[in-house]
Amino acid sequence: QVQLVESGGGLVQPGGSLRLSCAASGRTFSNNIMGWFRQAPGEEREFVAAISRSGGTAYYADDVKGRFTISRDNARNTLFLQMNSLIPEDSAVYYCAADRDNNPVLGRSTARYEYWGQGTQVTVSS
Repeated sequence: QVQLVESGGGLVQPGGSLRLSCAASGRTFSNNIMGWFRQAPGEEREFVAAISRSGGTAYYADDVKGRFTISRDNARNTLFLQMNSLIPEDSAVYYCAADRDNNPVLGRSTARYEYWGQGTQVTVSS
């Protein structure tokens, strides 16, 4: 079993910043591409960002490029999402996810990610 636990969500003003964390346990963290996804009420879960196993390569959805940064600390089995210049459209439940073991290719499809956290709420509002 791989367990993922997100934290760091909350209420923030437009233009503000939040840092989300995802703590992983149960597997060798560095074996897995990791991703962040988000889901707003009434909408499909959408891709936000993904990061390679080593942390050397990242891939972002177009609407978060330049504002969000995904990173990982393999020594601490932790994934991060730094969110800057937040806008109300960023409001959603944010989920971290782990791809299948040893997959070397980054991807954005929810179907390819095998393990999911419970989500953390991010609300951007004045």
